[in-house]
Amino acid sequence: MTINMLRQVMLVEDDPDIASLIKLSLEEFGGLSVAHFASGRAALNAIGEISPNLVILDYRMPEMDGGEVIAELRGNESTQTIPVIFMTASVMPEHVERLRKMGAAAVIAKPFDPLTLPDQIAEIWSKLKP
Repeated sequence: MTINMLRQVMLVEDDPDIASLIKLSLEEFGGLSVAHFASGRAALNAIGEISPNLVILDYRMPEMDGGEVIAELRGNESTQTIPVIFMTASVMPEHVERLRKMGAAAVIAKPFDPLTLPDQIAEIWSKLKP
């Protein structure tokens, strides 16, 4: 089932196995189009071409972490309103609060269930977009 009005997702995840699982889950079970990028810099360089409705962002990545990526997204007029969902293993309340203060719409814990991930994304999306 395609999530209402959500079509294009940008996935920024450096682990190829996790990225494949997320992409498969969202495309096969969620009916979404997912553009995957293995680094924050690559994603930022391509975001204008992709025009995602939503960014799913890993926090811990080499070279440029998720905090740096979201800071650049929020600092650019053309990307500042794109919702960002972090997927991270660091889900201590203080870390989640810090990610929300950075501008995250939500935080999804790793490990995640690929069968329920599209429903989690749909629930978050429904709260963002009336």
